[in-house]
Amino acid sequence: MSTIPGFTFDAAAVNGQQIAFARGGSGPPLMMLHGFPQTHMMWHAVAPRLAAHFTVIAPDLRGYGASSKPQGTENYSFREMAADQLGLMQHLGFDQFHLVGHDRGGRTAHRLALDAPKAVQTLTLMDIVPTHLLLNDLTRHVAKAYYHWFFLAQPSPFPETLIAHDPDAYFESCLLGWGAAKITDFAPDALAAYRTAWRDPDTIRGMCEDYRAVLAFDFDHDAADLDRRITCPALVMWGADGAMGRAYDVAGTWADRLSDITPAPIPGGHFFVDQHPDETSAALLAFLRA
Repeated sequence: MSTIPGFTFDAAAVNGQQIAFARGGSGPPLMMLHGFPQTHMMWHAVAPRLAAHFTVIAPDLRGYGASSKPQGTENYSFREMAADQLGLMQHLGFDQFHLVGHDRGGRTAHRLALDAPKAVQTLTLMDIVPTHLLLNDLTRHVAKAYYHWFFLAQPSPFPETLIAHDPDAYFESCLLGWGAAKITDFAPDALAAYRTAWRDPDTIRGMCEDYRAVLAFDFDHDAADLDRRITCPALVMWGADGAMGRAYDVAGTWADRLSDITPAPIPGGHFFVDQHPDETSAALLAFLRA
């Protein structure tokens, strides 16, 4: 199993699942959650820089990478994913920690901060707007760019069957599809890890279940929490050239959900972490060390 350079790779039994994770560095605990269709390897160029100052924990979300892939859409809500990651940090002895999430990892991080606010010292959300807002106020431009939300959420086995015909072609179209990315933006080792993961039929199923759960569960969970505001310091990052950056005032979409926002546009598209690790690392360190 390839992992982040200089990190160890392990797994822990938490919340009824096996959650795989990379660990490196020393200092205050920092959890970093990847998004679709990647694994913890998305942090390969950023995590080692942060590990000079923090104990970095970079897991694979359930359904992704080397973590469990349970049956049933009900097992893929962001609430369940957040419970995995809270359980992992508690298992490792960290009752409070900094939390960073990109894409699906950002939505998991948002839910974790809502469900366990005392555990989260700071929250960093990367290239997402609130789930409820995106779905409730869906525009034609966002629907076109983010069509995969609705394709992957179709009943099994329809999307799984189509994707399995050529997983590399489908998921690489996703890597290139949300603004300003080309395949050479992704390091060969990381791309090899993603391909190994998404060629597994169980991973394809798990990722589809992740998106099914948004419509079946997450929208309602978020609707119930519309009057709640997360009070810890929050960094909101987005790709200045990506689909979300073009469609929204990204930081503004979080104004009624986060009390203390630091906005940070980064050059590039949705996958700015891969495209611009120097700028990403600098913004994270400036915020986390403040």
